[in-house]
Order: sequence, then structure tokens, then C-alpha cells
Amino acid sequence: IQTTLPPGSTFKIVTAAAAIENGLYEVGDDVPGGPTFQLPQTTGDTGLIDNQGRSCGASTVSFTQAMAQSCNTTFARLAIEVGAERMEEVAEDFGFNQEYFEDLLPQAVSRFPEEMNEPQTGQSGIGQFDVAATPLQMAMVVAGIANGGTVMKPYLVDEVQSPEFEQIEQTDPEALSEAVSSSTASQLTDLLVATVDEGTASPAAIPGVQVAGKTGTAQSGQDDVPPYAWFVSFAPADDPEVAVAVMIQEAPGIERGEIAGGLLGGPIAKAIMEAVINR
Repeated sequence: IQTTLPPGSTFKIVTAAAAIENGLYEVGDDVPGGPTFQLPQTTGDTGLIDNQGRSCGASTVSFTQAMAQSCNTTFARLAIEVGAERMEEVAEDFGFNQEYFEDLLPQAVSRFPEEMNEPQTGQSGIGQFDVAATPLQMAMVVAGIANGGTVMKPYLVDEVQSPEFEQIEQTDPEALSEAVSSSTASQLTDLLVATVDEGTASPAAIPGVQVAGKTGTAQSGQDDVPPYAWFVSFAPADDPEVAVAVMIQEAPGIERGEIAGGLLGGPIAKAIMEAVINR
């Protein structure tokens, strides 16, 4: 709750939510794709978005494949189509730019930037530029989808008991916001299930259990600091019991090019989900 880092591709869930919620696309649609995308108002490599060789179509790609393959070119374009103002509104509906954790402080505020131009908006759509999130915040994003669009206010203490184990005080769950509609949440669930079944999040697959998940490998922006590996998920996707966010800030002994959210974070998320489901 005190460390914020770029969430990378896990933030594409929020971008997809904004695109669906604003009526631009549905889960069965084709979306902008392609191997590269030059951000508006830019020239050269600094404004060039690519997909690092992943299969993202020629000019368009199915929404399902774009999420499963974590297509940067898609989600940068979607963020620009949605627009900076609406992207900010949806991010804040999920909990960005606000404090909400009352019984354990201090808490870092997850950030979504304000008043961005188009290139900055495109970068924010893939969880870069000045976007920063705590692991708790990204857990709230997937938990909100698992809850049918309702983001709950997090709390630390569920119950206070006497020495005789009698209940003295009970925390009542409280909704923080209705981030997206139930229809949007259902479509996002379908996208995230496909990402585990046939995409980059496959390391979190659990035999006999439908899992929804998304990887993220966020660039640090510093030559001497390797990327951060993220993984977010919930399960069972059709009747959720647990939502997870894994953030690996450092991975000693692993080459920079080998750091990836699916490879490193997926097995951790899988172990946590299995422990809860099988308890």
C-alpha cells in the first residue's frame, strides 16, 4: 500500500473497460492492431509503439486476441480514442487518485495523470507515462470486475473478538464505486479468461478451474533498473472467490530480457488462487 510503480500491461484492463463502457467496442469486435503505431505528434523511436513480436494483426485484430497477446498498439490507440478526460474518470472509478484505506496508514495514492496530450494518453493506455499503482490498487481493479463492476472499499480488520472469541466489532463491507456496468464486467471477464486460456497469462491456468488474468511487464524508465513484473487475476471466473495482484519489483539473477509478468508472476498468482479455492 506504500509503493507505487508503473502497472504496465495490467492497466490495459482499465483501458479496455473505458473503451467498452463508452460504447466504442464490444468483446466480439475487431479493434485497431498492427505491429507498430507511431504516437500522434511524434517522430522517431521515442514515439513508436510496438508489440515486441507478438501477433497483433495487420491493421486490425480481434479484441480477444489483442488482450490475449497484450497488444501495445491496440491499447495505446484505444486510450486515444477514449480520450484523456474519460480515461481519467474510469481510472478514478477503479480507485486511482484517491485514498480509501482507513485502518492502516500511510497509504500511497495510485496515480492517473491529468491534462494529458494525445501521445501521453496513448502511453497511459498501456500503463506507462506517469501512471503508477500500488499492488492493492491493481487487486481492486480485478476484484471490481469479479464483483460485476462494483469496486469495494478495502479494509484490514474483518472482526474484533474478546478473549473468549466473542464478536465485539464487525466491519461491514462497503462499496467504493460502481466502476463499470455488469455487462462491461462480463465482457472484460471473457477477455481475461481468453488471456489465460490462449494468451500471455497461461502460467496461471488451474486445471478444472476457469481463471481470468492479465500479465504486465512495466518499463522502469531507468537504464540501470530492470522492468517490473506484474500479474493480476481472479478465480473461479464464473463464481469468483479470490482476486490477486502480484508485483515483483526486483528479480535477482534473472536477465533483464527474461523478466516478464506471466513467467514470474503467473505461478505465484496461481499458487495463491489454488490455496484459497482448495482451503
